[in-house]
Amino acid sequence: MASIPNEDVSPAQVFASHIIAELALWGRDFWLSPGARSQSLAIAVAQLSEAGLANLYVRLDERSLGFSALGAAVYGGPQVIITTSGTAVANLHPAVLEAHHSGIPLILLTADRPDELRGVGSNQTTNQVGIFSDAVIECIDVPAPTLQELDQLPQKAKELVEKAVLLAWSKTQPIQLNLQFREPLSALTPNAVEVFETIATQSESEYGQDAQETKEAKLLDLSIPTVVIAGATASSYEEEVAALGVPVLAEPSSGLRHLSNAVLNYRTLLASNPELVSEIKQIIVYGKPTLSRPVIALLRSGVQVFVREGQMGTFRIPADSTVVDSVIAASSSDQSWTSKWIAESESVATAPTGSLDRRAMITGVWEATEAGVIVLGASQLIREADFYAPGNKVQVWSNRGLSGIDGTISTATGIALQQGKQVRALMGDLTFLHDASALVIDPEDGPLNIQIIVGNDNGGKIFSSLEVAKTVEKNMFERVFATPQSVDIEKLSEAYGWKYVNPTTVGDFEAALGISGRVIIEVKLS
Repeated sequence: MASIPNEDVSPAQVFASHIIAELALWGRDFWLSPGARSQSLAIAVAQLSEAGLANLYVRLDERSLGFSALGAAVYGGPQVIITTSGTAVANLHPAVLEAHHSGIPLILLTADRPDELRGVGSNQTTNQVGIFSDAVIECIDVPAPTLQELDQLPQKAKELVEKAVLLAWSKTQPIQLNLQFREPLSALTPNAVEVFETIATQSESEYGQDAQETKEAKLLDLSIPTVVIAGATASSYEEEVAALGVPVLAEPSSGLRHLSNAVLNYRTLLASNPELVSEIKQIIVYGKPTLSRPVIALLRSGVQVFVREGQMGTFRIPADSTVVDSVIAASSSDQSWTSKWIAESESVATAPTGSLDRRAMITGVWEATEAGVIVLGASQLIREADFYAPGNKVQVWSNRGLSGIDGTISTATGIALQQGKQVRALMGDLTFLHDASALVIDPEDGPLNIQIIVGNDNGGKIFSSLEVAKTVEKNMFERVFATPQSVDIEKLSEAYGWKYVNPTTVGDFEAALGISGRVIIEVKLS
């Protein structure tokens, strides 16, 4: 770092420039919402972005920011989020919780007041240390840099960043660096580009992930009637599941419905064929299957359950499940058992109605998406997809860590920005409205192919299938559960600058799926 008279130096800018440059050397992308206490970080990342050395995405509010970064991290590895202090940090909490439960790595740079301004009523100050509780793998409260330690700041930044990246990557979890800054909060020097170029000439850090221990395969006797239940993110085990050859009951977010042994109509069979279901004596769980009560009931029916560790953490339903941390292989199998399930599945298949209903929306989206990504909101439509999603191979993501409706548009946008692929996000009207602010377009993001497909049934259709619909009287149910809305989605789309289409037939819907750019497709459902 060039020698600068101490009175002209901002320790905050020195430290921030080195932190941002180190993160950029690790190839990380940056997500920023504006603020005062974080200004040194913002200047540093903007300098790198203008020089083409870092990808920077700017969002107006931190809630959308967090979910957009989460979406980018789904397939792109740890993303860096930069916020100012106070409620800005708190607004990240929903995304941080989802990232924690979904096994998504994020690096949170939360700017903060220095220690002497805490607890004395200083503006925009709250306790940010531990604000995310156990949803982060670690919260490192970093003291404000000082003039006296200028020479040590580069090494301090290097060690801090290396620890954060390696923890986020290896543990697939969010980590928080709570960065205290004193005034002066920013300067134009040192330029982060110069810092980047200087440290880039030094020996590059290696990711240093620990070598994975090779364990002997777990042999299971699959001559015992066995099924696989594949939940969210189960696709990481695709080869293993395919090799078992047993019936696969695959949720739509599993990414495994294309397997030859996938039972597409398993939800119908669970409800209509108790004799076949009663023959199951052994279950192997991959991913996180939390979509349906019939599946959870099956897991709790007293059969032997084996669970493979997944991205979204250990799934232990029932509590006495056997967790397996090595490859599962078959010591023997009974192909007639699988054939029986496939045949029974085909026998209960029903023909489409020909109308533009939820089933037509789901099959249309699946069949139109080949090289792109489908994002499913946590609404009635994902449950309908459990019945009707076809067996073609597609890449699917859904925020099933906590299964909330928040941040779905933001998540889809983050995936689209990171992947550069066509993204189709399928959701209900309440899920859409919950994240409508994410429709704001940053021109610097460039063109995107992203379709937000809204099944508008005027409220929370999902609650009609719960016991509360039969427990309370109609007016109470409508007001506090169904929550009907009358938002004009066409006008909302126009206000945010998105193309809008309102197909009324299957043919119109299929044509709408061919429109490129930022598109909102609203299907009005009964």
